[in-house]
Amino acid sequence: MSKTILITGASSGLGKATAILFSENGWDVIAAMRKPEEEKDLLRYSNIELIKLDVTNVNEIQKAAEQVILKAKLDVVFNNAGYGLVGPLEGTSDEQVINEINTNLLGVIRVTKAFIPFFRKQGKGLFITTTSIGGLAAFPFNSVYHATKWALEGWSESMAFELEEFGIGIKTVSPGGIKTDFAGRSLQFAQHEAYAGSIGKVMKAFGDPARAENYSTAEQIAGVVFEAATDGKKQLRYIAGKDAKILYAKRLEVGDEEFRAQIKTSFLE
Repeated sequence: MSKTILITGASSGLGKATAILFSENGWDVIAAMRKPEEEKDLLRYSNIELIKLDVTNVNEIQKAAEQVILKAKLDVVFNNAGYGLVGPLEGTSDEQVINEINTNLLGVIRVTKAFIPFFRKQGKGLFITTTSIGGLAAFPFNSVYHATKWALEGWSESMAFELEEFGIGIKTVSPGGIKTDFAGRSLQFAQHEAYAGSIGKVMKAFGDPARAENYSTAEQIAGVVFEAATDGKKQLRYIAGKDAKILYAKRLEVGDEEFRAQIKTSFLE
């Protein structure tokens, strides 16, 4: 009997790559996105179903949960919807901050909460959430984004204790750079003239072609999601991608303060 996964943010990048990978491995896939009427690629797969879900809309979350639960078959929920907010905090609008938290953090919490009762009744189930290496290390001018991703890592670690007695697992996948159109489709920017010089240095560092040499494809990160979904381990955290593994290993090796000093040197000097 085939297994079923629900994927949020499945219209592009990692979400779409994951939907295709699971489909090609015999899973039934429920691909959730804000505008399913605009999706074409995933319609080529007979075992992928598209549903409408904006993770910032509480009513849509509840409706989607009811729609999926009626099928009486679900094994994994992959919380993948999210985007980045880049720039100085002083330059952000309140709306930008609220939207970032609503999507990246509250969206995950609300979607998870909606499906816990179903998983609890069936005595099994798994939640996987895309966090980021940015949930384990911080870079300049990404503070609100980091706030959401660090929150997800801590929230997931706590939830693992809470859900275990019901046979429910929770895991995080923490990618580094992904060679997708994330920068074009999934980034918002805030600006403030007082920080123009520093932001210029940071953007130049992020844009260095040498940095992208260790980035992963969306398909490679999707492979880590598939591993997390199928390996049967109670492992909480999956660091995904060569660059993310190098960065996190360096932080653990040198300690927090020396790591921060090295980030400052790399991005601001």
